[in-house]
Amino acid sequence: MWNVGLYTSPILATVLYRRGYFVFDGIVTIAKFLTGIGLILAASYCLRSIDRANNYTYITFLNSLTAAKKELNKDTKKALSRYDFEFYAWPVEFKWSDIEGDETKHRLYMDRPSPRRTAVEWLFALPCQVVSYVVAHTFGLRLVYPGSISMLQYVMAPILLQGRIKLVNENQAERFKLHTRDGNYVDTMIVDRRNKHANGNTLVICSEGNAGFYEIGIMVTPLEAGYSVLGWNHPGFGGSTGMPYPDQELNAIDIVMQFAIHGLKFQPENILLFGWSIGGYPISWAAMNYPDVKGVILDATFDDIVELAILRMPSSLEPLVRKTIRDYINLNIYQQLSKYPGPVLLIRRTEDEVICTEEMKLSSNRGNNLLVKLLKYRYPKIFDDEGVAILHAWLAADVNQRTIIWSKYDINEDLCVSTLMSYISEHSNSFPCLVGEGFSSDLKAEMVLFLAHKYMIDFQSTHCTPLPANMFRLPWELSSELEYVKV
Repeated sequence: MWNVGLYTSPILATVLYRRGYFVFDGIVTIAKFLTGIGLILAASYCLRSIDRANNYTYITFLNSLTAAKKELNKDTKKALSRYDFEFYAWPVEFKWSDIEGDETKHRLYMDRPSPRRTAVEWLFALPCQVVSYVVAHTFGLRLVYPGSISMLQYVMAPILLQGRIKLVNENQAERFKLHTRDGNYVDTMIVDRRNKHANGNTLVICSEGNAGFYEIGIMVTPLEAGYSVLGWNHPGFGGSTGMPYPDQELNAIDIVMQFAIHGLKFQPENILLFGWSIGGYPISWAAMNYPDVKGVILDATFDDIVELAILRMPSSLEPLVRKTIRDYINLNIYQQLSKYPGPVLLIRRTEDEVICTEEMKLSSNRGNNLLVKLLKYRYPKIFDDEGVAILHAWLAADVNQRTIIWSKYDINEDLCVSTLMSYISEHSNSFPCLVGEGFSSDLKAEMVLFLAHKYMIDFQSTHCTPLPANMFRLPWELSSELEYVKV
């Protein structure tokens, strides 16, 4: 309600001014009206307090909350978990300052572009800089992350509540409150299935889309596949505080990772990172800074948000949109993902209506760009101009056309695997991998299609359809074959 009043205040002030309410008599009338509203609010708060003071359930809850804040342990947490209440009152269970040596841990960040300017150029650019700042800090960020809009969250509150109830009742989920280094609080929920399911010893950390919440989001897919799952809400989403600016997003995923490792005691090699849509941004940062994780799965994700943002705004505003994104909301997933040395799986939605730059055109899916950039970085000798041309043709093809292309090159997967293994055993398994120099055109084409097939799978669906559990699989890697060769 406060945000509604804040953003409508210019319109309201204009209307009141035109109707003459800013003279003395009008101000008296407004003061009387506001006084009446204040008395009504005060009376309603008094009545609510009296009702709560005589409500046995509320008194029991209050005693549980007081006991948990005084000493949070297994018993007081269990008693408190029986209730769902405003998250600001939930006791903090894990803080960044609790981690020994956290201050000395080196973290990687991608620097935003900052062209050098003379004093005169800087002065001429100042008005655009001011406009860009205002756009980003008013409606710009909310356009990128509509889930941070208070009105939307108010409407969705009952649905989110039912989602939490379902997670607790059906999956024995446990809620936690984490404190980040920049002072925000992160709302998280863990389903711990260690020693209970076949995949339970692997923790999947889920990162939602720009209007997604863990209560009703992508956690359902790894849960159905039997994994332990940790969900969290972006800053400004649900119970999490702050706003989803890039720096706050990265501090949030950082504390989630620290909590998983130090709080829940999952080893990095038993942690799988799973991001959907814009959730690929914090996931790719986590992968870059925690390179020992088991793998990364990115579903319906793009390479760089700037092209998608430009597409949805008038062409005349392109310079402003580009500058605003680059300076304040620079979500470049590829830059971060390229720094991760482990296994990656990209899932492309063939009917995606959100991250395609041309409607119903598979070749315009920005997931293609992410795959092309990643493979060019990892295997530059294979994905030269000739290899990239073959890859683009493969990505633009439908199912029937792919079958023809695959048969045309007669892909021998065993040969492709042995080629990679031979190179890695003689050199190293680090990236960039320079295998491919001197390959014939046919062998290079085989390797292009083989790697594309291993790094990306298609899901015939639109952007927001839940991913089926049978499509949730570990990313492909050569580690087991490599160990055999070394022996």
